[in-house]
Amino acid sequence: MTEMPKKKFSPRSARGDKPRYGEQKPKPKRSGDKPRFNDDQPQGFKEKSDRFQDKPRPRSNEDKPRRSGDKPSSFKSRFKDKDRDKPRYGDERPRRSGQKPQFAKAAPSAPPMADSDQAQEALDLLYGHHAVLAALDGDRQLNRIWITSHLRHDIRYRTKIQTAKTNGTVVDEVDNFRLNQITHNANHQGIAAQVAPYHYWELGDLIDQAKRQSTAPVLVIIDSITDPHNLGAIIRTAEAFGAQGMVLPQRRVAGITSTVMKVAAGALEHFPVARVVNLSRALETLKESGFWIYGTVAGKQPPLHQSDLREPMGLVIGSEGEGLSLLTQKHCDHLITIPLAGKTPSLNASVAAAISLYEIFRQRGFDRPTLSPPSPDFPEVSED
Repeated sequence: MTEMPKKKFSPRSARGDKPRYGEQKPKPKRSGDKPRFNDDQPQGFKEKSDRFQDKPRPRSNEDKPRRSGDKPSSFKSRFKDKDRDKPRYGDERPRRSGQKPQFAKAAPSAPPMADSDQAQEALDLLYGHHAVLAALDGDRQLNRIWITSHLRHDIRYRTKIQTAKTNGTVVDEVDNFRLNQITHNANHQGIAAQVAPYHYWELGDLIDQAKRQSTAPVLVIIDSITDPHNLGAIIRTAEAFGAQGMVLPQRRVAGITSTVMKVAAGALEHFPVARVVNLSRALETLKESGFWIYGTVAGKQPPLHQSDLREPMGLVIGSEGEGLSLLTQKHCDHLITIPLAGKTPSLNASVAAAISLYEIFRQRGFDRPTLSPPSPDFPEVSED
């Protein structure tokens, strides 16, 4: 029996059989294909490690020589370990890696201390619908009202705001941010009001009462004084010397608040104060009623002690910085000044008012507020 010749073994890929169990049949290469994995590299290709064999390897940014004054340009060198453990957002302890920053806790919206001036004026504030509506319906005088634009035209406030404005209340349209500042982040509901703890007089009533008290009354007129301490000191001095009253304009002047009443030390209980809308018109009304208007200014004007101050008069006091406005000076009959010997150009408003009132009542005699012949000890002042 003849034996069959044995076939030589050939790999599967050579036999052309289908790949089994995940075997892959090699794909024919095409022109333009990039080398992949362990395929034969094209002629002339160099490995990555051999790319810079012919040329020197370029230095990195950190290896470059630095000049004097240069700063490291790489991100890591600039911010490496810089402010890493620095507390952020009010955190007292250093942060660790992966720990979120702790935000500072908001301070509670509480009013300031009661001994501050701002807290004393805040005691005169009303805010909220019910409180302000009750004040508008009652007899309490309001110095100022802060209201948002959409509430001013509301049917609940439209008529009452107009009535309060007619009575001398200053009405300001503000936004919620301003109301938050005024009320110290309280629930204002879009409206706030400053209540006047003092009942203002009418100008006509003040003039009539001043003439009944003296044949030569003295009225103090305030212009552009916004400091409540200065206003309170002037009221206290005027009442102590025997003046018959005070006239305040509606704008650019501090109102009679709790701070003014405290500085005045009870003088407002016996001292009438009138409030006018237009100061220039009020000065003309005083002139028609027989008052001479004297304005205190700093400059080359007749000295205070050389003027005859024994007639019915209104003494106008301006602010410390700006003094009397030009419009107020035009409505004054006389401008007087306090002579100063030092290098200080001006005095405080309350100090200037005190010196002027002292000279006025010194010429008249403190025990005789009415017009009378001067005493033998006091020579008559000539009009020259």
